[in-house]
Amino acid sequence: MSIPPTVRPSWYALERGGWRDYVTLLHPPYTAWHVSYVVIGGCLAPAIAWGRLGAAALAFALAVGIGAHALDELRGRPLSTKISSGVLVILAVGSIGAACAIGVVGALSFRSWLAALIPVGLFLVVAYNLELLGGRFHSDLWFGLAWGGFPVICGYAAVAGEIDVVTVLAAAFAVLLSLAQRALSNHVRLVRRQVVETTGALELRDGTREPIDARWLITAEERGLRLLAAASVALAAALVAYRL
Repeated sequence: MSIPPTVRPSWYALERGGWRDYVTLLHPPYTAWHVSYVVIGGCLAPAIAWGRLGAAALAFALAVGIGAHALDELRGRPLSTKISSGVLVILAVGSIGAACAIGVVGALSFRSWLAALIPVGLFLVVAYNLELLGGRFHSDLWFGLAWGGFPVICGYAAVAGEIDVVTVLAAAFAVLLSLAQRALSNHVRLVRRQVVETTGALELRDGTREPIDARWLITAEERGLRLLAAASVALAAALVAYRL
């Protein structure tokens, strides 16, 4: 029997067990969304170096798509997967380590100052997802900075070798869009992962009543999240096509 949508820990989660847990762990639409920020940043550079842009996108796909999500699942099991803690540690260390290695190679082969971005990214992924220092860095603002602004900056810097006003403005766009994501997803996660019962109804002016259930509470927000994720990927694809 399939799992009702509101029982799933996220709208893109598959039924639990086996390979499906690993797909769910990747948070596919959100990973694509945040990697698209790297691509957007890189495509804003004066001249495109596709190799460096591809390497930066791969590094973030590893660090965020696998590493950050493995740490998140390790800490609180928000997705309720059956992946063992040992495997999650291996996934986190391996993927984040590979991302850092890509950064080191990029710094050695292009601009040495890019190496300064590596410890920043390492700190963000560990501090945010493990909620270090009492969760001080696990807030909406830090989410926007870490998974929105920082990828744009890294994408632009990896291609252009510098950071300028264009980078800052594009990063601000990504931070604001990531904050919009959080505003929607915070409510959705609450309903999906914490609420066990909903009661009540809306009484409309024409006298009809519309029952309120868990699905009703999250339908609009999840549709917004789907559209925002698709829009971000479409924007990145459009910029790539424009620069080809």
